[in-house]
Amino acid sequence: MSTRGRHGTFDVGDKPKRPEDPEVRRANLRRVFRLFGPEKPRLSLVLGLIMISSALGMVPAFLLRDVIDNAIPTNNTTLLAWLAGGMIAIAIIVGILGVAQTYLSNRVGQEVMHELRADVYEHLQRQSLAFFTRTRTGEVQSRISNDIGGVDDVVTSTATSVVSNVTTVLAAIVAMFLLDWRLAILSLVLVPFFVLLTRRVGVERRKLATERQKTLADISSLVQESLSVSGVLLGKTMGRGPELAERFREESRELAELEVRQRMAGRWVMATISASFAILPALVYWAGGWSIANGLGAVSVGTLVAFATIQTRIFFPVGALLSVGIDVQASLALFDRIFEYLDLKVDIDEHSGSQELRREDVRGEVSFADVWFRYEPAGTWTVSGATFLAAPGTRTALVGETGSGKTTLGYLVARLYDAERGSVRIDGVDVKDVSFASLADLVGVVSQETYLFHATVRENLRFAHPEATDTEIEDACRAARIHDHIAGLPRGYETVVGERGYRFSGGEKQRIAIARTVLRNPPILLLDEATSALDVDTERQVQEALDALAEGRTTITIAHRLSTVRDADQILVLDDGAIVERGTHVELIAQGGRYAELVARDSLGVTVDL
Repeated sequence: MSTRGRHGTFDVGDKPKRPEDPEVRRANLRRVFRLFGPEKPRLSLVLGLIMISSALGMVPAFLLRDVIDNAIPTNNTTLLAWLAGGMIAIAIIVGILGVAQTYLSNRVGQEVMHELRADVYEHLQRQSLAFFTRTRTGEVQSRISNDIGGVDDVVTSTATSVVSNVTTVLAAIVAMFLLDWRLAILSLVLVPFFVLLTRRVGVERRKLATERQKTLADISSLVQESLSVSGVLLGKTMGRGPELAERFREESRELAELEVRQRMAGRWVMATISASFAILPALVYWAGGWSIANGLGAVSVGTLVAFATIQTRIFFPVGALLSVGIDVQASLALFDRIFEYLDLKVDIDEHSGSQELRREDVRGEVSFADVWFRYEPAGTWTVSGATFLAAPGTRTALVGETGSGKTTLGYLVARLYDAERGSVRIDGVDVKDVSFASLADLVGVVSQETYLFHATVRENLRFAHPEATDTEIEDACRAARIHDHIAGLPRGYETVVGERGYRFSGGEKQRIAIARTVLRNPPILLLDEATSALDVDTERQVQEALDALAEGRTTITIAHRLSTVRDADQILVLDDGAIVERGTHVELIAQGGRYAELVARDSLGVTVDL
């Protein structure tokens, strides 16, 4: 299977491909070139400016030859003035063209960078919840910031720099052969050898760049995990702060060593090349001077000076091209990592024929038909053969021991995971056939993990409903039993909640999350209760808010306390992913089965970890 993205067609199969493989290397290189496809008009203009600038840059050498060979020996001051004026005019024109070229090349580069960053972020947003549960947050952040940031210079300036230098070199070579073909051959004889040397250095730099980016990802993950509020709290309470600091120091030391190795890779080669570039002009002067001194007349003084002038102009772009070649090789390692993320298979995607279900037309019936799900293709089943019906406006409770599949079963309704077999339907429509936007409108989720952005209370609430008025926001908070508390704060709804909402208690955060769901007003609710860790009074307040939220809606409650599900219309008891019992509280107690056993343990004061 393959997917066509903005950067071309790429394989999304399960078979991994290594970036070192020649086939993958060539494919990635073609994709790098395709990044610039949308910018062809600007690139064409840049190319035109480069060609004009390169051609004009050669003209002063010929004017200089005429100054030395014609204007000065004949005392022709008029010709001398014209030649000098021509040099000045060309310098001004080339300078203006250079500014325009720099602006356009940077504009092109930043547009490409923008699209690349946006595409990686958008592709990651399409990944399933399972991807983020098995991937470190710091790793994801490193790909977006470090890897994409690392290719900024290459994308922004190197591409046009390569074209500029190549054009300059070609123009200079033509000019050198026009002046004297023998001196031109002498000047260029060592260039192929230098190219081979730099290719070897580039391969070494690419390997070191790959190691460097992996280390950067490790450091980003360590910082994200250990310097978050939760990480700092855990480190301090466990007394592991010094150990974490030492671990960071070791990672930083490894990064420093890799930086030195990468920057020193090939420096002796480049030093040799630079020295050779300094020696070659001396050889040209010697050969031309010897010819003149011996009266051979092969080279005039003006030609020799003009040739040396062009020669100095060619060595800089040749050296820059060799150096850029090394940097590009290193940058290809970063592109490999970026494309690796762009090629990630999207587990849960929206197909072209997805339906738009209107909230006001949905009754809220939820049905499971022989649903099976597992996290790994060859792993054990987390949900096995689940079949049940939640009628519109009723409350269904899922109970069972930890690891029995309650949360997974609930998340299948919101399509946070996809069933491997069977179907999950809303009003008879398979959730796989419903658009993501519609499903988000239909199914409201209040999870155990209450996440608040580092923003104001009002901004956190508006995340659920951007067009909500202040009155609607306050009404939602009243329904969630949190308005009075927020209004009593010094800054009210403009209070910044802090990192992950740590300025609020667990119960307060939970009620803000409930208010957020009230604003969306979904016909179906998935409540992954988070009351087990709350005190009795806070639990009562949160439960009241949940009851008010569930009124008139189809509700599926993932129960963590048996006391919260006694009034459910139906209770489903799960064991190892299978529904082993179903019925009301009274019916299940009468059966004397698994549910009755859990209730009995609860009544004896034995902790029932649901």
